[in-house]
Amino acid sequence: MDPTSLIPQFGGIAYTVLAFVVALSIIVAVHEYGHYIVGRLSGIHAEVFSIGFGPVLWSRVDKRGTRWQLAALPFGGYVRFLGDANAASGKDDEAMEAAADPAALRRTMHGAPLWARSATVAAGPVFNFAMSIIVFALIFFSQGEIRDPLTVGDLRTLPGGNLQLQPGDEILSINGAQVPSYTDASWTTFSRALPREPVLNYGVRRDGQTLSVDGPFLFPAQVTQVAPRSAAHDSGLRPGDVIVAVDGEAVFAFDQLKTAVESSDGRPLLLDVFRGGETLKFTLAPRRTDEPQEQGGFVTHWRIGIVGGMAFEPATVATGPADAVTGAVVQTWRIVRSSVSGLWHMVTGAISTCNISGPLGIAETSGAMASQGTQSFVWFIAVLSTAVGLLNLFPIPALDGGHLVFYAYEAVAGRPPSDGALRIMMSVGIALILTLMVFALGNDLFCP
Repeated sequence: MDPTSLIPQFGGIAYTVLAFVVALSIIVAVHEYGHYIVGRLSGIHAEVFSIGFGPVLWSRVDKRGTRWQLAALPFGGYVRFLGDANAASGKDDEAMEAAADPAALRRTMHGAPLWARSATVAAGPVFNFAMSIIVFALIFFSQGEIRDPLTVGDLRTLPGGNLQLQPGDEILSINGAQVPSYTDASWTTFSRALPREPVLNYGVRRDGQTLSVDGPFLFPAQVTQVAPRSAAHDSGLRPGDVIVAVDGEAVFAFDQLKTAVESSDGRPLLLDVFRGGETLKFTLAPRRTDEPQEQGGFVTHWRIGIVGGMAFEPATVATGPADAVTGAVVQTWRIVRSSVSGLWHMVTGAISTCNISGPLGIAETSGAMASQGTQSFVWFIAVLSTAVGLLNLFPIPALDGGHLVFYAYEAVAGRPPSDGALRIMMSVGIALILTLMVFALGNDLFCP
């Protein structure tokens, strides 16, 4: 049983905060462990490994002399290496002076060789990316691939039922058109060419026999996923809901619903929704959404924030480990690419800066994803882990990327920046980070 099903759908503030803390703590722990383990293997001593900031709730010192602790404010964490003055790895002059002999100096962060410092700093983001790839690969491996030929798995609950389709039916043709493999390039052309009729004729193979049976339109106006912080989420739509009418006009295909939403120009829509044998009414206003494109760039559409699917759950076959890992790498790279592209388009004014979410927005998304099930929540953690890894690579002083820039300067110039210059740049970096946090928080509060 899915443990998250024990918690009421879209739980309250406490549930949202808990989901956010769990997601952030996992990501921070992985990130900081990357710093810690590579630093340790590089000969740099870690004095403190902390999840959270502020008053210490629990701690223990291991045999290597590292203090592992949980602190009261669980919104981040840090590893403080020997010679660090703070969580941002500023230099502790007194500690460095105390490490007078070469052996002791070698165990400090600032006295270690350049390669050791660089590897230790880079390890945090690398571990975040690695975590995302592992999680995505496990999800792809557990989900499997759609079976070829397309086969009916579990039947979905639709207003008119699934007519004569049965679990195990192999779909050979629909209205006389041969069904291509789901992974074939012709699948999109095939699906778009299907007649827009509520009942289609399916040629199926059942128990070794070829039959002609009636079935629903292949892509009904049914909700399979609800995007967090969307109009659908805020209005109370749930996975499994079927939209049967928009402003009184009957719909049966997801494309019909999509067309009605895109042509709404943001005005409120009245939806008739089939749920659990009864018809409910919802009113919601589509929102402008900037969507990344495979070829790069963004396209803005009106969206309500739902994902559709087939009229049945397709049967799957096991995914090979190599294919799962390949898909995971591609997914992680897609997140990185769309994030960088999105930032550039926001800077140039091509898309809204409301696409940047702050802590409140991330917390709300955490709660919404957790309420949709463990897999959705784990997927969100993997996405957020990639975002955290990418953010930490930005060349801003106080972030990992800023430290790597300092090390690159040291490699070229043969000496590190002066302590005075470092202090100034670190102050500027912290100011930039705080400004970005305030801006993102403002988005959470004031963006639609």
